[in-house]
Amino acid sequence: MSAISPPDDLDGSPARADPSRPDIVVAGAGYVGLSVAVAIKQAAPGLEVVVVDAAPDGVWERDTRASAVAAAAVRMLGELGVWPEIAGEAEPIREMIVTDSRTADPVRPVFLTFGGEPQAGEPFARMVPNVALNGALRRRALELGIDVRSGTAVTAIEERPAGLLVHLGAESVETRLLVAADGVKSAIRDMAGIRTVHQDYGQSGIVVTVRHERPHEGRAEEHFLPAGPFAILPLKGNRSSLVWTESTADAERLLRADDMVFELELEQRFGLKLGRLEVEGRPRAFPLGLTIARDFVRPRVALAGDAAHGIHPIAGQGLNLGFKDAAALAEVVVEAARLGRDIGALDVLETYSRWRRFDTVQMGVTTDLLNRLFSNDNPLLRGLRTFGLSLVDRAPFAKAHFIRQAAGLTGGPSPRLLQGEAI
Repeated sequence: MSAISPPDDLDGSPARADPSRPDIVVAGAGYVGLSVAVAIKQAAPGLEVVVVDAAPDGVWERDTRASAVAAAAVRMLGELGVWPEIAGEAEPIREMIVTDSRTADPVRPVFLTFGGEPQAGEPFARMVPNVALNGALRRRALELGIDVRSGTAVTAIEERPAGLLVHLGAESVETRLLVAADGVKSAIRDMAGIRTVHQDYGQSGIVVTVRHERPHEGRAEEHFLPAGPFAILPLKGNRSSLVWTESTADAERLLRADDMVFELELEQRFGLKLGRLEVEGRPRAFPLGLTIARDFVRPRVALAGDAAHGIHPIAGQGLNLGFKDAAALAEVVVEAARLGRDIGALDVLETYSRWRRFDTVQMGVTTDLLNRLFSNDNPLLRGLRTFGLSLVDRAPFAKAHFIRQAAGLTGGPSPRLLQGEAI
């Protein structure tokens, strides 16, 4: 990792404030960053943890999206003491159906259905409003005495003999470990000299919440259309969260269109099975691609969440991969601290990298293949898809495996938090 000089002060002299010395600095106050911080501080109260976030204070409160939280992640959130606060806002996904059709088809045959629970009384996933999830984690962080700073970005990093100097604008802190949970366009990943493998899909995901007349009964739907998947995910009340994949050009056109055009296009894909639809708030679009970091760690730097991997939402596992990162990294760091080892040393962090890398690459490859297989109108591939989905629908063991996959209960040895156990 090459040293990066800090920015100069306005008078032209380098910023060289005497640094404070937290044990761990977490960059990014999303679900992954806050989960890492809370998990470490709860298990090792003697470690000083600081969370910094580039977004101004209060931005997270305006997030109208929702996320699918797998059963394993729910266990983790329960062990961290935040699930009881979230539970009242969560909607269980009781059933999942999959169709494969063209946008204008009047009928969409159901080729695959999923249902059941990994364990009695435990749905394989729940839909949770982002604001409820983030708010509960923030409040738990404050209860534990974690310093959470909004509007504070990491601007440069420098290696020191026994630590890492992290520049936060004019302020500097020296830390033993910097956790980069700052998103798929991670600035810290670039500062650490970590390269990525990237594939741009030329697609964007339109995210919007709709209200409908009739109840969804906890059913999620994934309609594979030529432009990409159209996912309907149940929320509390007669409401659903949509993740609607289109080519980037078409997504931009739809967002520029007037409300009537957007709603007509939406109705054509959603259908009228739940009655009249009403869009809540403004739809937003996010570019879709595959990004995987070539390395998850450097000396005193660990990547987690989207900073390490950004995948297509076709399998709904991006957030849950991030929770797995948080659980694994926290366990590695806490165990190293208990043994008196250097928590930022490369040999310690490599344990985390080995634990998470295979699962991450496997999921990245899987979502990439699924997107290529389903996001097209090729007649041969359509026939193969129909045949394959029909086979899976008639194979109880295969369906049980997919349910456990959706619940986050597969993928090798699981961190203790994801089993609902303390570190």
